[in-house]
Order: sequence, then C-alpha cells, then structure tokens
Amino acid sequence: MKKVLITILYILLAMIVFAEPVEINLTLDEAIARARARSVDAAVSLNELRQAYWEYRTFRADLLPEVSFNAKIPGYYKQYSTYQNEDGSFSFVRNNYLQMSGEVAVTQNIWLTGGSLSLSTSLDFLRQFDGNISNRYMSLPVALKLNQPIFGVNTIKWNRRIEPVRYNEAKAQFLSATEEVAMTTINYFFNLLIGRENVSIARQNLENATKLYDVAKAKREMGQISENDLLQMELNVLDARSSLTSAESDMKSYMFQLRAFLDYGEDVSIVPSIPEKITEVDVTYDLALEKALENNKFAKNLRRRQLEADYAVAKAKGDLRQISLFAQVGYTGVGNRIGDAYDPLKDNQVVEVGVKIPILDWGKRRGQVKVAQSNREVVESRLRQETMNFNQDIFILVERFNNQQQQVALATRADQIAQQRYATNVETYLIGKISPLDLNDSQVKKDQSRQEYFRQLYNYWYYYYQLRSLTLWDFSTSSGIDADFARILRQ
Repeated sequence: MKKVLITILYILLAMIVFAEPVEINLTLDEAIARARARSVDAAVSLNELRQAYWEYRTFRADLLPEVSFNAKIPGYYKQYSTYQNEDGSFSFVRNNYLQMSGEVAVTQNIWLTGGSLSLSTSLDFLRQFDGNISNRYMSLPVALKLNQPIFGVNTIKWNRRIEPVRYNEAKAQFLSATEEVAMTTINYFFNLLIGRENVSIARQNLENATKLYDVAKAKREMGQISENDLLQMELNVLDARSSLTSAESDMKSYMFQLRAFLDYGEDVSIVPSIPEKITEVDVTYDLALEKALENNKFAKNLRRRQLEADYAVAKAKGDLRQISLFAQVGYTGVGNRIGDAYDPLKDNQVVEVGVKIPILDWGKRRGQVKVAQSNREVVESRLRQETMNFNQDIFILVERFNNQQQQVALATRADQIAQQRYATNVETYLIGKISPLDLNDSQVKKDQSRQEYFRQLYNYWYYYYQLRSLTLWDFSTSSGIDADFARILRQ
C-alpha cells in the first residue's frame, strides 16, 4: 500500500511539472475588464473608496441623535477619605459603602450654532454599611442640558461644507483610478504584444538570413559573389540568432508582468490580440476641459482645500477668546426608597458661563490668525497655478490624441510599404541585382516600421484612456463614466 501511494505521488508530481501551459487569446478590452476586477491596483483603489465612505458615514452619524447608556454597576468603596472639620482642620473618616448609578441620554448636535443638546434620565443608589445601614436613592427623571460655545468656530457647520466635497472627491478618485488601471494594463499589454512581435520578426529574420546564407554559399562556390559578401551573410545569421535569443528573453519578462497584473497562474500563456480597430472620435478642448472641471477629482480637490484654508482662518479667529454656556433644567428627588426618590420632585437648574480671554499673550493668538491667513493666500496661489497647469495638460493631451489618429494611419501604411519593399528586395538579391547592404537596410526598415506601428497603436489607446481618466467622460458614447457605488461598497 505504501509503494502504491508513493507511485501515485510521483505521477501527480510529474503531471504538475510537465503540464503544458494553457494558452489563451486575450483582447485589449478583455485585459482591461479583468484588470479592473482582479488587479492589485483595483483592490487598492476600492479599499481607499471604502475608507472614504466610512469616514463620510462617521461624519453623517455626528449629525444624528446619539442614544447612550452610562452605568456604574456596582462601585464598592471601603477606605479612608479626608474630611474638613468646622474649625478648618482635617481628619480622616472611614467609608464603607456601595454605589450604583445609571443614565440614559439622547444627544443631538446643533448644526446652526455648533453646540449640543441632550435629554437624559438617571438614578443613583447608595448603601451605607457602617453605623446605621441604610439605602439612599437620588433621581433625575428628566434633565435637559445645553452646551454652547459662543464666538468660537462652528466645527459642525464647516464639516457639513467640507466632508461632502471630500467624499465626492474620493468617488471621483475611484473612477479615475479604474481608468488608470486601464492605462497600466495597456502598458503591459502592448509590451507583451510588441515582445511577441519582436520574437516573430526575429524568427523570420533568422529563417531568411539562413536561406540567404545558403544561397550565398552556393554563389560563392560558383564565383558569383566575393568572400566579403559571404562573410556578411554569415554575420547576418549570427546577428539574427542573437536578436532572437534577446527577444525571447524580453517576451518572457513581459509575459510575467502582464500575467501577474491580471492575476493569472504561471501555467497560463497569454496571446494578446492586436487591437487594429481604433475608436475614431473627435475631441475638442472646450468639451474636454468642461467635463474635466465638472467630473474630475481635481476640481473637488481645489474646492476642499479652499474650504479647509478658510476653516483654519475661522478657527484661529475663534480661538482669540473662548466663551461657553452650559445650562441644565429638570427635576430631581431623593429618598430611602425608589418611589420616594420620584415623589416629591424639586426643580434642578444649573447655568454656567465660562470665559477665557487672554489679557496678555504677546500677540500669540493674533499671530496664529496671521499665519492662517498667510497659509490661505499660499493655498489660493497654488490653486491658481495648479488650475493653469491642469488646463494646459488637458489642451496638450487633446492635441496629441487628435493627432494620434492620423499617426496610426500613417504608421499602418508605412508598415505595409516596408513589408512589400523587403519582400521585393529579397527576390532582387536572389538574382544578384542588389548588394547585401541594401538588403540589410530594407530589413532594418521593415522591422522598425512594424515596431513603430505598434508604438503608435499604444500611444493612441494610452491617450484615449488618459482622456477618460481626466474627464470621466466616454467620448465614444458621449456619456459620463459612473459606477454603482452602493453595489461596489457592499462587495
């Protein structure tokens, strides 16, 4: 039985080691869709969105009533404590008692004033063990409390202005991040696509160089070419083999990058399909700028930073003096039994006004106001500069994208011409009409034109998704790029 198990284990290991890789054909759209769902970058952007969502939920919770229960059940004390006698002297007295208390309160922040209002009810119990054992109860059946800062900054009001902008900025950032994931995918996808094409070119060049070398050897034997031409053809074969080895190594590296980014296993071999059909759209600068300022996180970021700078100034001014009001109205009662603590009840009222006004602080607080105002001016200057840079970047990108459609068409035609020219030169060389140098030149131009065609395709798709990332606008369908955030956050 042991031998059978060992044999089965060896067979399984052999199947794993010698398993052939699974080859899949992958289009650019399929790669982008998988990257948005499976890549690490997509997971990071989703977690950042969730963090922003819960921060926003926390802010919203601060605007709603909060119900709380505070209790001490129980507190037992057996100790000495200080006691001041009538003549002013102090002595220590022995305490031995049990105390319990409980309070239920409903607290609501006041949006308009920045204070808080709470309604509470509480009950305290005290049992004395030394001397005459007795129970005592104190009740606050109802108490209405107000805490209100006066002249200070209303943090709640400012948060109501800042936090929604911050959350909208986070949502726009998530949408832009999904387009940036597409841009990264395009980079890896075309690296592999160009890598595979380079391998294909290198193999074809090696095959052609070998055939031409064989022909050259036959011609040399017949004295039709010189020894130098024969050596040149042999050198072409060696260069082709070296180029093939280098191209295969690069392709494996690009394969690993794309496979890891798309979360494929190492047994998968990706065959990228050439995205020859491009989305022909005409993008204007005015439309792109309008959608960017309307949808992009940049505009919301500007608004948030301006509000935060204004809040810093308001807070510094509010800290020049601190005046607070505390008021409580309600009823209270005491008794040896619970019922007695509620009958009869007496008024319970507290009013406190606290004031903290610096008389001499050597200009510290006013200096803090000046610092906050200076920081706000710096922020405003930076925002103006960033706005100009953003508009300029949009203009340059639109120009590049619109020109890129023509560049792709030119590169396509140049590739076709170079392929035809090389095929013609091969036939011409075979009949001895051109030299090896002319043939090598046409081969180099053929390879360069093919590579240039793929680079222009890459530039087109990269610019296209970069435009989508900045504007959050799909120019092919003339619709906004949005997401079902409720569904995404439930995942």
